[in-house]
Amino acid sequence: MGNANSLKHHLENAQKTGVCALPKRGLSEVPADLLKVAASLRTLDLSENKLSSLPSSMQAFPQLKHLNCSQNKLTQLPDTLGALTKLETLLMSYNKITKLPDVLSALKNLKTVNLSHNQLSEVPGCLLSLPQLDVLDLSSNLITSVPASAAALRCSELNLNDNQINRVSAELADCERLKILRLESNCLSLDEFPARLLADSHVSLLALDGNVFEVKQLAELDGYEKYMERYTATKKKMF
Repeated sequence: MGNANSLKHHLENAQKTGVCALPKRGLSEVPADLLKVAASLRTLDLSENKLSSLPSSMQAFPQLKHLNCSQNKLTQLPDTLGALTKLETLLMSYNKITKLPDVLSALKNLKTVNLSHNQLSEVPGCLLSLPQLDVLDLSSNLITSVPASAAALRCSELNLNDNQINRVSAELADCERLKILRLESNCLSLDEFPARLLADSHVSLLALDGNVFEVKQLAELDGYEKYMERYTATKKKMF
């Protein structure tokens, strides 16, 4: 009864505020009563529960801007998430997600996506070309390469730390807005690191510790001086 009353109280507040936070409640499924306030919710926090799936009724949350389902047991996401076209923040870290549904390409307002600590084996194609995407965190997955198609990414920060990446396509240098690229703790050799990222990109901060070469060896590659100019200019702006 206590849990039921607590949920009722949360839903009453959510109806007024547009915010529903239900973290750390031991939930194994999304409460059906949540649909009663779905139409007015802008923020939904279901983090640190025991959810193994999200309901197919997710399209019932048309005003949702922020969705946090981190630290659950999700293995996949429903296609109906593609209907949440106002979504700006998608937090799904610390789950067991292996693939994203293609329909997420419809989420044109997404700005921040955190899919760290999952089981993705590739950079999700549905996130390419999202016009508002600013920060994409794919760290601690099972990704082995960064394909040429990743040149379509619109983010300014891309985190690929702690994967199994042994190849990065030179086309990544064509990302128009990419400023911060994190590739620490991967399997990159100096031969597989594209010098174009140094010479021809907008990247001003490269994080490369924990690969199969010493970071100081970057100085041997063409374009290193151009990269250092961008790096130094960025540091000066920060102080």
